[in-house]
Amino acid sequence: MRSAFDKLISWTGLALAAVLLIAGGLLTWANTFIGNQVHDQFAMQDIVMPEGEALASLPKADADALKEFAGSPLDSGPEAQAFADHYILAHMNASSEELAGEVMSYSEVSGKARALAAALAENPNPTQAEQDEVAAWSGLKATLLDGNTLRGLLLYGYAFATIGTIAGIAAIVSFVGAGILLVLFALGIWHARKVEKTAPVGARAAVA
Repeated sequence: MRSAFDKLISWTGLALAAVLLIAGGLLTWANTFIGNQVHDQFAMQDIVMPEGEALASLPKADADALKEFAGSPLDSGPEAQAFADHYILAHMNASSEELAGEVMSYSEVSGKARALAAALAENPNPTQAEQDEVAAWSGLKATLLDGNTLRGLLLYGYAFATIGTIAGIAAIVSFVGAGILLVLFALGIWHARKVEKTAPVGARAAVA
């Protein structure tokens, strides 16, 4: 009875090992595919990470976050995230602070630009200053729209790159788990045979 139980557990473990091996293979494929796609798509944009004066003009926290990538081609998830959150966003914030005196979101700037444009349209004799103000806010609106669009695309790439990294880690875990189960399978079969050999003759006959 003990021998049969050992065999049942062992073969169940072998089946689980096979499932983990298949999962590990698929996860490895996902990791490779995503990594290649992220690299190739980013490389096609021909973006170089900021360095030198481009870094010096940024706030210290943003410059520090970009230093490790300075001057390298943007072709990975971490570089995309750093470029989006510490370069593009820093310039977007600087643009809104220059015009509005504070950091504003796209929706806030868009609302302000629309309100000014509507007021200008109702004014039969707008001054040059009023026209310039509308143009400035419209320009800021376009700047933030472009910045948010590019940031979104870069951060999508970063998210996919992160998924690829997680898939790679999961693949390693799956292969390690499969390896452990294969070892346990071998030990279980060995133990089952050992039990059969050491069992009394009557017990062996009953098991057979």
